[in-house]
Amino acid sequence: VSYYIFGISMGVVGASLSFYIRSTLMTPGSTMTTPELYNFVVTAHGLVMIFFFLMPVLIGGFGNYLLPLYLQVPDMAMPRLNNLSFWLLPPSFGFFMLSLTASVAPSCGWTIYPPLSSYVGSPGFGMDYLILSLHLAGVSSIMGSINFLVTIMDSSNWGKSNLFPSAMAVTSLLLVLSLPVLAGCITMLLLDRNFNTTFFDPVGGGDPVLI
Repeated sequence: VSYYIFGISMGVVGASLSFYIRSTLMTPGSTMTTPELYNFVVTAHGLVMIFFFLMPVLIGGFGNYLLPLYLQVPDMAMPRLNNLSFWLLPPSFGFFMLSLTASVAPSCGWTIYPPLSSYVGSPGFGMDYLILSLHLAGVSSIMGSINFLVTIMDSSNWGKSNLFPSAMAVTSLLLVLSLPVLAGCITMLLLDRNFNTTFFDPVGGGDPVLI
């Protein structure tokens, strides 16, 4: 139930951002005066809908309810890990909102890479708060995915069940494999910002330096 309440509230936030974007596209310049403002609203919409709406509702909500039902087990393998996974989401969203208020220049909080909004650097702590927010959301998703995988492997009814547990297992495995890659990318971005490393090339539009 907590996942549903949180996901629905974040869905309202994402829908509001979507309405704001659509109103700007219908009448350019009426609601958003700068391209930087438009950039961070678009980026914020994507992050809210993915990390705070889709994943909590579809995986945390439906997954935690339907997976034990299909496997004919009383509960998930690690209920406390499930609770910890959920309670990482509210502070993650709090840091996400704090990234907007902590930024000195527009769009430095919610536009992940500054050249998208014609900035070479990100003054203030907005970028740091945003990266911390994404790390917390990613850790929450990894915890939930591990719980799903352990529940499926621990069940003796896996081979007798339908396609849903297998689909959840594949999805959880992909999340466990892909989210650390995302964490590594935004960690390189954090290092570029605070320690003057050169993992990314601002001149090339933000592409990673692979040579």
